[in-house]
Amino acid sequence: MIQFLLQNSWWIPCYGVLGALLTLPWTIGIVRRTGPRPAAYINLLMTVLAFIHGTTVFRSTWNQPPQALVFHWLQTADLDLTFVLDISAVSVGAMELVTGLSLLAQLFALGYMEKDWALARFFALMGFFEGAMSGLALSNSLLLTYGLLELLTLSTYLLVGFWYAQPLVVTAARDAFLTKRVGDILLLMGVVALSTLSGSLSFPDLYEWAETATLSPLTATLLGLALIAGPTGKCAQFPLHLWLDEAMEGPNPASILRNSVVVACGAYVLIKLQPILNLSPVALTTLIVIGAMTAIGASLVALAQIDIKRALSHSTSAYLGLVFVAVGTQWTGFALMLLFAHAVTKALMFMSVGAIITTTQNQDLTEMGGLWSRMPVTTTAFVVASAGLVGILPLGGFWALRLGMDDFWTDAPWLVGVVLVVNALTALNLTRVFRLVFLGAPQPKTRRAPEVGWAMAVPMVSLTIVTLLTPLMMQRLSLLPDWEYFNHTAAFLLVLSGIIGCLIGATVYLHKAWSRSVHLPWRMLQDLLSYDFYIERLYEISVVNGVVLLARFSNWCDRYIVDGMVNFLGIASIFSGESLKYSITGQSQAYLLTIMVAVSLLGGVLVWFAW
Repeated sequence: MIQFLLQNSWWIPCYGVLGALLTLPWTIGIVRRTGPRPAAYINLLMTVLAFIHGTTVFRSTWNQPPQALVFHWLQTADLDLTFVLDISAVSVGAMELVTGLSLLAQLFALGYMEKDWALARFFALMGFFEGAMSGLALSNSLLLTYGLLELLTLSTYLLVGFWYAQPLVVTAARDAFLTKRVGDILLLMGVVALSTLSGSLSFPDLYEWAETATLSPLTATLLGLALIAGPTGKCAQFPLHLWLDEAMEGPNPASILRNSVVVACGAYVLIKLQPILNLSPVALTTLIVIGAMTAIGASLVALAQIDIKRALSHSTSAYLGLVFVAVGTQWTGFALMLLFAHAVTKALMFMSVGAIITTTQNQDLTEMGGLWSRMPVTTTAFVVASAGLVGILPLGGFWALRLGMDDFWTDAPWLVGVVLVVNALTALNLTRVFRLVFLGAPQPKTRRAPEVGWAMAVPMVSLTIVTLLTPLMMQRLSLLPDWEYFNHTAAFLLVLSGIIGCLIGATVYLHKAWSRSVHLPWRMLQDLLSYDFYIERLYEISVVNGVVLLARFSNWCDRYIVDGMVNFLGIASIFSGESLKYSITGQSQAYLLTIMVAVSLLGGVLVWFAW
């Protein structure tokens, strides 16, 4: 039985897609009498089956050599398009993380989306979402990976634009789709070039080719930059980072997955591409620069946000920036460990945020306060998630960040400073959000805010327990260091940076009008951070206006040059025809003379050019 499940592991990503297909009668309105809830239960059942199937496969692959499932899609001449799935402890574990968080997010959505008229459509999209991410975890072929990334982009577009009746939601979905398309097109160029250079798109074959490949510096650089463009867009890294902030307009259960495992899928692809990126030192340096800029910049921008979801989404970009730095410095172990710790804690954090939004019908931090006594479960979940995200002993975030500091300690000490700064700024931001939401006097929108119902509380409590048990899971996976190799100085600095961030966040003055200071210097700084260093305005002035001017110039050329020439020839033909009508004599000898003259002139021109 176990061997049968192992050989049919490719079915696990199909469960979510199958659930989405089975819910079509409710999604498109064929079935109305039962309401949309049966569609939600069908998708939940498919996700449970995927999780159970994945758990069985994970236990059978633990401490076992990887297995490959090969599907030959197209073979013709010298073209071999083959899909390869990697059945190993790492890939199946990543898939289990996706299905587990998807199951909890869908349970959470039962309460969050309870009164939404399009509940069936939402769960169908969540099943499609889950299938694409699970397939990415198992994929061992760059061609299949690229196709699944495109499905993930489409899923993001549909989920961000779920409430399509709101203009701001439509704009956010469009921006998310187009921003990702920029990176995807460049990635497609890299995939085509890599297929031509290596002759295969299977990751094992690509790794063998990369060990002996001799590319010119220009070719290696262009190939490396093209390959990192796709993950840059998926992980919301500079300069393709603005979409994640706008994507918070979508439903919160989708934001749970988007800020935990969706962005991690892009980073997971980047990790698998790392042996190929080693061919280009410029690409590795670019990863470090992009990651460091995004990590520090996003951490600063988060401090000035007054929307609770946007204040936390920027920390997602910051932590994925550290993953980019890890891949650029070739420390993929740190990257994987950070992705795992970040996914669990960020999912819990957005669950607590969803509970707050459901109860208060509000996302503005300046209109909240005093919720700790009214929502004890949500408060506990937010505190545990915050502690698990920053470097506070003994939770998962500490062990992940400590591993990064150990890796950078001797090779790149300045990156240790980047980790400490990001940790301190994240602790400061989370403490600020905690004070504004849970402490202080109750506000009109939070005065009568009860705790959420069981449908939202059960997954939130379950993930709180998982977050607390993350260090034990890391210990079982042999990810924690031996005590004799423990870098006490790095651990002390990491804890100190977190404490400093918490102290500053706990003592800084937070007035309800803090977001618009009356003092000009502070107001300028707040505006600089709240508007994301005016990058969107800079894009509007440069890229958008450049495209608009180019489009206007193209329209002018089309209208006055291309159409103008055609119209000129047409008008000239009309006038010449009309003029000939009044100049003809009706005599045949005149027609013959005209024809002979024209043919003679044409022959003379041809002879002249032939000579």
